[in-house]
Amino acid sequence: MAVKVLKPGLSTTVQDLGRPGYYHIGIPISGAMDRFALRCANMLVGNKEGLAVLEAVFMGPELKFSDDATVAVTGGELPPKVNGEFRATWTSFKVKKGDVLSFDFLKKGARAYIAISGGIDVPVVLGSRSTYTLGALGGHEGRKLAEGDTLKFGKGRGAKEGRTIPEKLRRGPGSPAELRMLPGLYWHRITADAGKHFLEDTWKVAPEADRIGYRFKGGRKIEFVDRVPPFGAGSDPSNIVDACYPYGSIQIPSGTEPIVLHRDAVSGGGYFMVGAVISADMDLIGQLQPHTPTRFMAVTMAQALKARRDRAKIIEKIRNII
Repeated sequence: MAVKVLKPGLSTTVQDLGRPGYYHIGIPISGAMDRFALRCANMLVGNKEGLAVLEAVFMGPELKFSDDATVAVTGGELPPKVNGEFRATWTSFKVKKGDVLSFDFLKKGARAYIAISGGIDVPVVLGSRSTYTLGALGGHEGRKLAEGDTLKFGKGRGAKEGRTIPEKLRRGPGSPAELRMLPGLYWHRITADAGKHFLEDTWKVAPEADRIGYRFKGGRKIEFVDRVPPFGAGSDPSNIVDACYPYGSIQIPSGTEPIVLHRDAVSGGGYFMVGAVISADMDLIGQLQPHTPTRFMAVTMAQALKARRDRAKIIEKIRNII
């Protein structure tokens, strides 16, 4: 039971929910940039929610199936086609032996998740099948897919065709995208006016946006509180003595362009952090295209925890529907 990669797309990798537990030794969690979409794709085809799928960025692959299977595509609006005939996104559909799955142009979002009944069967590395390309770890040979690759998928009964997730439950970023964040960490390093401007301004996603982090530009430059640089921090006011980088933390090197660290980010370094995007909104970042207008919104810890509970309720509602 396998698929052959006829065309790999722009950047298609195997991802699951990631490999927690190794961040302290410099190995990032990796996994799907949009974990919500991955869970939904797996539920639609009858898989356990954490099984490995394909994450396709901006452009979908072309895959030929050697066996019958159930497939679902969620996340960014990347319309799937079976032998040239369109299928609906966020809805399960059948493919037969010899069928070719391809994709139309991206309509919305940035990343699509392609689940196949039984899950993508690649070796488990440190508890996960996710691809970490910088470390050549996991996934298919530690890299993105290439023409001619063959991927096995597990044995699964597969769900019936036509399972769908209601549109009102398909979570994605608005325009402008609103990213809730917890101020803190090194917020005291910027002036009161700078903090106000950071939250007031509309930023835009820069072209330098990938699995390591998303850069934003277009807002006012951040001013720093004067200080005597501590030993080892360097002269740039955005530098600190090395510290751990929380997942989702927001750096602003030299006070110009915020960077939100994402799934494949390093675990520590010497840039200050104004805070961190809350866990409930990290999925939204993975669906932002370059130039998307974005606002950062400060929330309290209580609000962040409520957002996490609300997101869990949506997932539970989808489980009940399916």
